[in-house]
Amino acid sequence: MQIPTIKEILKKNKIKIHKSLGQNFIFDQNLTDKIVSKSKPLCNTIIEIGPGPGCLTRSILKEKPEKLFVIDIDEQSEKMLSDLKLIYDDKLNIIIGDALKFPIWELGSFPRQVIANLPYNTGTKMLTEWLKHINCFECMTLMFQKEVADRILAKPGSKNYGRLSVITNWLAKTSKLFDIPNSAFIPKPKVNSTVIQIRPYKKPLYDVSFHSLEKITKIAFSQRRKMIKTSLKEINRYKILDDLNILPSLRPEQLSINDFCKIAKKAFEN
Repeated sequence: MQIPTIKEILKKNKIKIHKSLGQNFIFDQNLTDKIVSKSKPLCNTIIEIGPGPGCLTRSILKEKPEKLFVIDIDEQSEKMLSDLKLIYDDKLNIIIGDALKFPIWELGSFPRQVIANLPYNTGTKMLTEWLKHINCFECMTLMFQKEVADRILAKPGSKNYGRLSVITNWLAKTSKLFDIPNSAFIPKPKVNSTVIQIRPYKKPLYDVSFHSLEKITKIAFSQRRKMIKTSLKEINRYKILDDLNILPSLRPEQLSINDFCKIAKKAFEN
């Protein structure tokens, strides 16, 4: 059976693109093949979010994974992926639902891998939720709008360094794979995108709870231009900073990941 082109699928099913769902589809198979190639070696269980008409889905299925779970809040996805389902019925599992509320870490069996072009409007929230269950994943290859990717990859001392940088890099090794211009998407977004990879460490860089680190970074970066002696006023900051030999005149973006972990542990776990 010959699989219809992406454009033929959209035309045949009279598909409407919903900007409210953050939908921006890639039609270039060379790009999606590159994303999958950079994700190798592939795991037994692959999870894709927001497959849309299935360009990335096709690239994944060409590699013959044991199981591919695709999750989309848009009910049109079932129509758009129907031809692929006929061919790859034993491998392709289509789930219609909100990935933000779905426990994807329970799908299939370990090792699990996420390969996804995440919706612009909910991608950050999804990643934050998945990081709470990071040990359930072997690897994540994710596409974000460039400014979000820059925040995830940011190092201490840079303008993009923040909560997402600290928490993600505390748990995993992050790396930039490549940029994708906005011209590659339909509809064309205002910004470019970046594909990144997240590979969990066997254990976090420092022994502290996710909740404590999330809480301290939220407090600190809510006033990122203030010195930490001001932004951390909710905790016993002077004693804690003195005990840890951290200058109270520093700003949040000047603290290392270990600094945040140590402050969080002293503030909320001692």
